[in-house]
Amino acid sequence: MDTIANLLSKLKNASMVSKENVEVPYSKINEEILKILKNEGFVSDLKVFKNKDSVIKGINVTLSYQESGKPSINSLTRLSKPGRRIYRSVDDLVNKMGKFGTIIVSTSRGLMSIREAKKKRLGGELICEVY
Repeated sequence: MDTIANLLSKLKNASMVSKENVEVPYSKINEEILKILKNEGFVSDLKVFKNKDSVIKGINVTLSYQESGKPSINSLTRLSKPGRRIYRSVDDLVNKMGKFGTIIVSTSRGLMSIREAKKKRLGGELICEVY
């Protein structure tokens, strides 16, 4: 099961129906993706929680909305899939959406937005595109 695609679809569906909060399963990569989305302004807050009765952790995500009530997340697209990985060098990293969106890249130094990857001169696997 693709946990990243599960995370992205839950966030996309929750923003389409204007939900304030959504709970997603915990994994380290999900937490890192959500931290990047928080830094980019697509998510307001995230909290890792664990129920008393269970061993399973989760992440409570508070979605971000514009003043007009429109969701900050218009589109979430999984770029690199388990069956087809997409890698780009630093010279080939291009953000089509400019300042309105971002691409999350998995580099040798961890997950980061495309802006950070270009500053640090790192290429890697394209995880997802958000705008």
